[in-house]
Amino acid sequence: MPHNLQIVLVHPEIPHNTGSIGRTCLATGSTLHLVEPLGFEISDTKLKRAGLDYWQHLDCIRYKSLKQFLDSVPEEAPKVLFTKKASTTFYEHRFTTGSYLIFGCETKGLPQPILQTYPDQHFKIPLYDPRVRSLNLANAVGIAVYEAIRQMGY
Repeated sequence: MPHNLQIVLVHPEIPHNTGSIGRTCLATGSTLHLVEPLGFEISDTKLKRAGLDYWQHLDCIRYKSLKQFLDSVPEEAPKVLFTKKASTTFYEHRFTTGSYLIFGCETKGLPQPILQTYPDQHFKIPLYDPRVRSLNLANAVGIAVYEAIRQMGY
């Protein structure tokens, strides 16, 4: 795909979220990066149910640790970290080809080491009702991926 988006899940915990995100990655020609530990086995039936019969076609890379992932990312690659704690919305970011869209686990978000590594690259998806703490991870990834693709004109 011309946009070459890289979708990163750091320590995902819920298999059906990861399965749905895998389906979104396949539909958009994006690569899925999974940073262990995972809260499930890749063979988990909930993961496969959400990913249906698409999982075997997915471009998916696994990392044993956050350090292994960070060491693999080219320094010049654009990185977009999604966190509800950011003050800037992702609408204010200009996505470019090869961007790494990085998401944390469902209950804790992104770990401090990655937030500290890229302190100026934190963005949030705006929530317009203060009673909502966060979006479902699979929904957040879908919103971000399609906005990135829209911005790049594909």
